[in-house]
Amino acid sequence: MSDWHDCQVPSDASIREAMQAIEESELRIAVVTTAADKLRGVVTDGDIRRGILDGLSLEQPVEDVMNEDPVVARRGSDPERIAQLMTDHRIHQVPVVDASGRVVRLMTIDDVVDPEERSTPVVIMAGGLGTRLRPITDDCPKPLVEVEGVPILETLLEQLAAQGFRRVYLSVNYKAQMIEEHFGEGADWGLQIEYLREEKRLGTAGPLSLLPDQPTEPVLVLNGDLMTTMNFGRLVDFHDEQAAMATMGVRRHRVEIPYGVVEIEDRRITGLEEKPSEEYFVNAGVYVLEPAALEQVPDDAFFDMPELFQLLVDDERAVSAYPIQKYWRDIAHQDDLQRAQAEFNQVFDK
Repeated sequence: MSDWHDCQVPSDASIREAMQAIEESELRIAVVTTAADKLRGVVTDGDIRRGILDGLSLEQPVEDVMNEDPVVARRGSDPERIAQLMTDHRIHQVPVVDASGRVVRLMTIDDVVDPEERSTPVVIMAGGLGTRLRPITDDCPKPLVEVEGVPILETLLEQLAAQGFRRVYLSVNYKAQMIEEHFGEGADWGLQIEYLREEKRLGTAGPLSLLPDQPTEPVLVLNGDLMTTMNFGRLVDFHDEQAAMATMGVRRHRVEIPYGVVEIEDRRITGLEEKPSEEYFVNAGVYVLEPAALEQVPDDAFFDMPELFQLLVDDERAVSAYPIQKYWRDIAHQDDLQRAQAEFNQVFDK
């Protein structure tokens, strides 16, 4: 049974402290208490991400994102009853409290249900030309470019396998044979790999039309040039909790203007700002899509993922954003590759 003290934070903690507790405990929740261990509320990974999207600073009080009325179980509750609470409320953790409201333990889904491998199918887009990495990619497809002796795609597949994913489709086009010969059917990685063979370039969403069968559950879609330590299962769970049609992983990106900016109105200077910066959320190349969203992908046509998301937004479907806090780097340019080489051993603990 999980030790809830590993994710306990005081009621005067900051959002950053709650986020650290969630990450360090791997319990995917922070339990906010008074000094006497009485429950004040809980904070999930999703709560923090929604707060970030709303513009909250990580230094603001945890109470700004805290759920003050969480689902709880009373001491002595039957585990089956707690499992039913989790199912009914689509949650994965339930604090157990005594008659005075003091937390005595934290029950997680792993405590009440036998853990199972994830059935979520994964599609990885691995057919790009890698033009911006030439001349390296003249003789080698980008997914097989090595970082510290390990192909980029192999590191990504290792992450997926370690997190319980098993069914993987690799969309291939440029130098496809090299990729297929390297990974085969995936047995060496504990995976079942099938290939979606693009006869022509289909973009970052078009290959989804090549899936042999219509999925019956959400599909995790990844760009094949990513290196990340993010927990993909949490992304899938977040998507489910949001009841979204599609979810996009996003990253913060800061743009700095290297000059002093002058504000002018009617030919008069009204203000000056030295080297201002703006922060944006950018597409991280990580997605979860409902089967119904895949129906928007045209057959045998070049179609990019931003086009799919725009169609869903225009159709007023529920489209969510999932801020990625863990290490993330896409290997698009030579500089990205050099940085990944420098970071690899520390980030992936090799």
